[in-house]
Formats: sequence, structure tokens, C-alpha cells
Amino acid sequence: MPEVQEDYYREARQVMVETQIERRGVLDPRVLAAMAKVPRHRFIPRPLREQAYSDYPLPIGEEQTISQPYIVALMTEALELAGPEKVLELGTGSGYQAAVLGELAAEVFTIERIPALAQAAEQVLASLGYTNVHVIVADGTLGWAGQAPFDAILVTAGSPQVPPPILDQLAMGGRLVIPVGDRYTQTLTRVRRTPEGLKHEYLGGCRFVKLIGRHGWQADTGEGAEY
Repeated sequence: MPEVQEDYYREARQVMVETQIERRGVLDPRVLAAMAKVPRHRFIPRPLREQAYSDYPLPIGEEQTISQPYIVALMTEALELAGPEKVLELGTGSGYQAAVLGELAAEVFTIERIPALAQAAEQVLASLGYTNVHVIVADGTLGWAGQAPFDAILVTAGSPQVPPPILDQLAMGGRLVIPVGDRYTQTLTRVRRTPEGLKHEYLGGCRFVKLIGRHGWQADTGEGAEY
């Protein structure tokens, strides 16, 4: 019975928000509301949907994952979205993070390098009515200059360093959140563009799949780009 199942998922989302997210210190009411609303199970392969609201990442195919709910909420809160922003996301993956951003910002451009993932994410986002989220197949490390500057930029894969094109596309007063480090562990980093220059803040350790691209990790060698 679809109605009963949706009620189950709705209750599971609320428990997720209360026990995994709010209890760990994510307190922005808009972020909590978005996490309680977006149906994470719709972005996960059917055999894994019973685990959709569990406290860990899940595989989505193509050697990629959907991030742990807490990490999604933490990174989203770090962007400090108020509503009117134009946001760039690097690494669409399942599309779940883009949906959360779509609840909180005016317009979201999300880049995915793997066409199959981009197509699947676009279909789910469209079915859920996210007309303000635009999925692009491209090298995310180049950003999306045609829509720059962006008020906020979120990178959902680990990079050896902040890709220079992404910094160039960050608006004055904008916030960039990105995991930076080696192939195994990274530090979640927030970069602000201020009149005095770029300000870096470190938000804690994390572990993400590699950001592949010209200004990230190289797919064929596993080495980081050189500048």
C-alpha cells in the first residue's frame, strides 16, 4: 500500500533529523525542514531503500555513493543559505544533495561527469517537481562559467586542493564548501570571498569519493592535478 509506505518513510525521515542531524549540532531550521521533506529513498536503488534513512552512505552505482544524511546536512548548513542564492554543486551523484539545495536556494546548477548518474538524477528531480535544479554533464572541476558568479558552491567529492576555476566563480561574500585532502581522508573546508581576500575555515575530518577532473584527481592515474 503506497500510502502506508510513504507514511513509514516520512516517520523515518523525522527520526533521522532528530537523532542523526539535530542531535549532532546542525540547528538551522531551514536545513532541518529540508532534510525532513526531501524523500531520500527516491534517490537510492530500490534494493537499498529500506536503509535510506540510516546513518551511513550507500552505493548508487558507477562506484559512487549517496552521502551520509548528517554530512549532507552539515555541508548544507555551512553554505548559510537564506533563499535567494544561485548555487553551484559539483558532483550530482544521486541528485539528493541537489534536491536539498533546491529547497533552500532560488536556483541550483549541479554538474555530474557520469552521464548515467546525471540522467537518473535528472529524472528523479523532475518527478519530484524541482524545476529550479539544473543538471549538467561536464567536468565539474571547471565549474560553470556561463552562470557565474555563484553565491554558494558545494563540492561533494574529495579534491587534492580547491580547483582554481571554482574560486574564480565564487561571488563576493560567497561561501564554498569542499573536502580537501588525499585519496583517503579529507578536511571539510569552507572558503569565503571577502573584500580582504579569501578566508578559510576548517569544519572537521571527512571521507569522500575522489573529485575526478582536470583540476581534481586524474581518472587514469589516480594522481592529483598539478598547478
